[in-house]
Amino acid sequence: MQYSLDIYGNKADLLLDILSMNCRKRRLEKGLSRKHLSEISDVPAPTIAKFEQTGKISLESFSRIADSLGYYDELYKVFLEPKYKTIEELETIQRNYSRSKGR
Repeated sequence: MQYSLDIYGNKADLLLDILSMNCRKRRLEKGLSRKHLSEISDVPAPTIAKFEQTGKISLESFSRIADSLGYYDELYKVFLEPKYKTIEELETIQRNYSRSKGR
């Protein structure tokens, strides 16, 4: 099943569905049962099942699963670098580069 993120749908829910589907796919490719993934990730098997079925999971549990499946580096890179679409966004990023608090 092919998904694309469009600007009209709920992107967050779609992203969670894609992540949970891909997680299940990677688990099965490695020949891991939910029980075995649970043992190596310290995430309860029912939590893994719920994530694979609904896309709902805590960030801590998701991080543990991703690390156990060998995706630590990829997850680490999320938000590592600033992203911008316009020159104005880039200028704002450069102006606020060393900020440590919100307004």
